[in-house]
Amino acid sequence: MSGALEHIRILDLSRVLAGPYCTMILGDLGAEVIKVEAPGGSDETRRWGPPFKKDVSAYYLSANRNKKSITADLKSEEGVALIKELVKVSDVIINNFKTGTMERFGLDYDTLAEINPGIVSCSITGFGETGPNKDIPGYDFIIQAMSGFMSITGDENSGPQKVGVAITDILTGLYACIGIQGALLERTQSGKGQKLDISLYDSAVSALVNVGSNYLMSGEIPKALGNHHANIVPYQTFKTRDGEMVIAVGNDNQFSMLCKLIGKPEYATDPRFKTNPDRVKNRETIVPLLQKKLLEKTTSYWQEQCRQHNIPCGPIQNIAEVAGDLQLQARDMFVDYDHPTAGDIKMIGSPLKLSRTPVTFRQHPPDAGEHNEEILAHLKINNK
Repeated sequence: MSGALEHIRILDLSRVLAGPYCTMILGDLGAEVIKVEAPGGSDETRRWGPPFKKDVSAYYLSANRNKKSITADLKSEEGVALIKELVKVSDVIINNFKTGTMERFGLDYDTLAEINPGIVSCSITGFGETGPNKDIPGYDFIIQAMSGFMSITGDENSGPQKVGVAITDILTGLYACIGIQGALLERTQSGKGQKLDISLYDSAVSALVNVGSNYLMSGEIPKALGNHHANIVPYQTFKTRDGEMVIAVGNDNQFSMLCKLIGKPEYATDPRFKTNPDRVKNRETIVPLLQKKLLEKTTSYWQEQCRQHNIPCGPIQNIAEVAGDLQLQARDMFVDYDHPTAGDIKMIGSPLKLSRTPVTFRQHPPDAGEHNEEILAHLKINNK
């Protein structure tokens, strides 16, 4: 079985997370990805740790499988010439340099399009290539702060909190991946490539979804709700006799069933709680009532009862519990690799499950320049 994108070659000049995450997804889907770094390896994540395994960082491994690696000094004429040769035989080029850097290298989109009119060129920056902040570098933590993410994460006691992973990098990588595939699909009709301008700031703001829409409609500035939901009640964490769990009631029928399970069916017919808008309005009354009853039994008891009666719920698992989850193992969400430097490594798999062209894990995250000879030899063959 071939990959969905096996006919596509990606030239990846990006580093750190947003760009490499995007190109890893494309690689999982079958694309040939050529990762370009400066001699010695210029992706900062190679040195972000611990943990390391034989000098290979876990951070770097997390976003760089299914790629080949070459090195080139883009500050030299030889390095730029190599990129231009690769552009001739590539479908996509992606970078996350600061605005204007590709132009200084002589690798701006207009120049690349002259070399290969079908090239799709994707730029990832902190704030985009237009606007007053276009020259400011962007990092996930800063973008989480500026985008409103931190203002709605945490609670009134904790103050603003960031999400536990670099979520704006992940979102931007996903948007870049979607945009690239859209441009490639359009190219089948027009025969032409195009330029994509993707920013962390835009991506983060787009992900405010209902919370952003709430403000735009009401004019009321959202506050941090901790583990509560702005528009649904009850949809939060609850303490039990021996721990804590999440109960996510999505409709009034589920609420009615929950009230029966806790021995308080009358809550479901109480005018204050009968519908979700009623419950949101009277959040401060209904939540303590539910919490009092849920403290009477264990997490496992409530989890079993809720699942038997189709009430969405789940335990709060740590990462070790996630890694041992039989559901995830059945879904092949953890894969083993043999790395030439690090030895045996385990990685998180892909959530993409395609029936006819499944994702494949063909190539370990490469050492810097590991494929120099192979790719240069291929270019010479193509140029004969």
